[in-house]
Parts: sequence; C-alpha cells; structure tokens
Amino acid sequence: MVVIFTKEIKAFFSSLIGYIAIGVFLLLLGLLVWVFPDTSVLDYGYATLDPMFELAPIIFLFLIPAVTMRAFAEEWQSGTYELLVTKPVTTTQIILGKYLAALVLVLIALLPTLIYAYSIYQLGSPAGNLDQGATLGSYIGLVFLASVFVAIGMLTSAITNNQIVAFLLGILMCFMVYWGFSYISRIPVFVGKMDDFIQQWGIEYHYASASRGVIDSRDVVYFLSMITAFLLVTARTIEQKKG
Repeated sequence: MVVIFTKEIKAFFSSLIGYIAIGVFLLLLGLLVWVFPDTSVLDYGYATLDPMFELAPIIFLFLIPAVTMRAFAEEWQSGTYELLVTKPVTTTQIILGKYLAALVLVLIALLPTLIYAYSIYQLGSPAGNLDQGATLGSYIGLVFLASVFVAIGMLTSAITNNQIVAFLLGILMCFMVYWGFSYISRIPVFVGKMDDFIQQWGIEYHYASASRGVIDSRDVVYFLSMITAFLLVTARTIEQKKG
C-alpha cells in the first residue's frame, strides 16, 4: 500500500495536475473569502470564517473529482492495471493507497487556509475574538467532507475508463450525496413527516452539525460509514471488471 501511495503522490506532483488543483482551489477560495464583496469576510463586521466553510464544499465539488478522475480510469484506459495486479499487492491495498494519496493532496490544498484563520484571529476586535471551537469543528467537518468526496471519486473512476466521464459522474454523485437529500426533504409530500429523517442521510446535515463546533459521535459514525461504503463498492466494481 505504501508503494502505491508513494507512486500516486509522485504522479500528482510530477505533472501539473497536483499544482493546478491546489492553485485553483486556493485562488478561488481566496477571491471568494477576501475579495468578492458578496462573500468577503471583511464586510461581515465581525470575526468569522463562516463564508469560507460555506463556500469550500462547492469548490470541493469540482476539485476532488478532478483529482480522483484518473485514479482507476487512467489504469483501465492505458491497460496498466493488469500490470499492477501482478505485483504482490491486493485490491484493498491498491484502493487504500490511491485513496490516501488523493486525500493527502486535498489536505495539502487545505493547509494554507490556516493562514486565513490566523488572519481573522488577529483582525478581531480585540485580537483573538474568534469562535475557535466552531472554527476547529468546521475544519474537522471539512476533512470528513473531503474524505467522503474522495471515496466517491474513487468509485466513479473505477466505473469508467474515461477520465472526463469519471469527473462528471464524480460531480453528480458528490452533489447528490451533499445537497440531494436536502432538496428531496423539501418535497411537499415529505415536509412535516419525514423531512428531518431524509436530511440526516445527506452530508450537508452532518457537516452543518460539525460546523457548530460540537463533534457528535453520530456525525463521526456517519462519515466513517459513508467512506467505508463507497470504498467497498469501489472494491466490488474493480473485482467485477477483473472478472
């Protein structure tokens, strides 16, 4: 697994993919958080990073499928997966190696945003007037969100040998898992009856819960279950293709 992980990390940074993904993420998030007047934290009048945590899932929706689209689709297309399975590694090790490499890349992109948190911390009146619990909870929520999106990206890349199709499928599935259940719960037939239950199946509900600064064990179990489920389906998809 370590060999697969190292190989994937090197592949990301030996081409422009890794640098472009990180650069685009930070550029878009920086413009939205600091420059554009409708979302700038400087126009809020109080120290908060809420705009960043509200906007980050939207950028992740495009960033993460772009990172994961080549994970297996490129292997299928070039025929190198057959060579990979001849090595002394299992399907599980291959999936986990690729999954962790993609997740680490996303976390590397997220690290520079700590500068935003420090800046807001210093800009508060008085300095340090920032809800640190909510900020920490939001970062933990972002890490869990990224982990689920990467797992979804692994699945969509395993389904097809076309990277563009994998990218588009990844966007669609991430959108449905994050916002889809919230929209479904607003259908009149569910309002007042099952709307809260349906919302709890979506990531948005649990991400919002974590963003309040309280890490509930139910949210942690939800995120871990989603990651495990998508990776298991990915393994099943690969085994079927191999068969």
